Amino acid sequence: MSAGRDAGNSSASFIPLSVDFSHSEDYVIYAFHLAFATCVSVLAGSVLAGILRTRALRAQNRFVFMVNTSISDTLTGVCVYYLGLFDVQEGYPSRNGTFHILPSLLGVNILTFMFAQFDRYCAVCHPFFYGRYISRSVVTGVCVYCWFHIYAQLLASNVVPVGMAAKIYAFSIASLQAIVLTKVVLTVKLYVVANFQLKREPPGPDKEVKKESLRIIIVVVITFLILWLPSFVNIIVKQVSRYGLVFRNEATNAFALMARMNALSTPALYLWGSPALRAAVWRVGWGKVLPEWTR
Repeated sequence: MSAGRDAGNSSASFIPLSVDFSHSEDYVIYAFHLAFATCVSVLAGSVLAGILRTRALRAQNRFVFMVNTSISDTLTGVCVYYLGLFDVQEGYPSRNGTFHILPSLLGVNILTFMFAQFDRYCAVCHPFFYGRYISRSVVTGVCVYCWFHIYAQLLASNVVPVGMAAKIYAFSIASLQAIVLTKVVLTVKLYVVANFQLKREPPGPDKEVKKESLRIIIVVVITFLILWLPSFVNIIVKQVSRYGLVFRNEATNAFALMARMNALSTPALYLWGSPALRAAVWRVGWGKVLPEWTR
């Protein structure tokens, strides 16, 4: 352990850096997290600004879900400046942690994606019911609920006695397992809908919008699960056995890094799948920063 880190431990007001720069790879790790935090904050923030400043996008329910995940992704990018650059351990025992407030941003996205899948399924398979009952205010309420559910549960686990907190944690793990299973089933169902039911609809702009929205949510959810599941499995293994990988801190936690990569891949996939969103982001953001590119 470096002298700088020892000095940091002796001072309650000083949080040591995530690496001690005693090896060449430490510089790579530190530079990576600095670049990663910046890229996530800028990209997710650009998507968020593009949707919020474009009325035509705000009026569509699928973009309301994108706003919710983009808020979470932008905050995740900002949080990496702390989780990745300083010596932070959110697990047990915690060290310079945030009481799981920052890692729980991924939980907001997990719930949001699940409700977005339900939304797309109803929009395609039950269009009359969807058009009558699923308004923008309903979707906005669902998005607010995602934040309330995650952080109310987190607040409860932080203020109750240890025994009750353990029960809440076990319940949250079981709930996440149920949510993951639901997401897998919905992904398969949406894929079937995209391949069969949409072929029966006549060509038109409404059909293209449905195809685009289904394609985005399917790819985003599959990517999210691929990047997030290793961290989730490792957490479960550590809780129920003596096995599982333990890392020095959040900056060197490869599984946590994979999970946080969703904050970069999700807005990137939104832009890949939606020409309207690309145009909006360019018009309200990058087109003003790089005006010569429009010439």
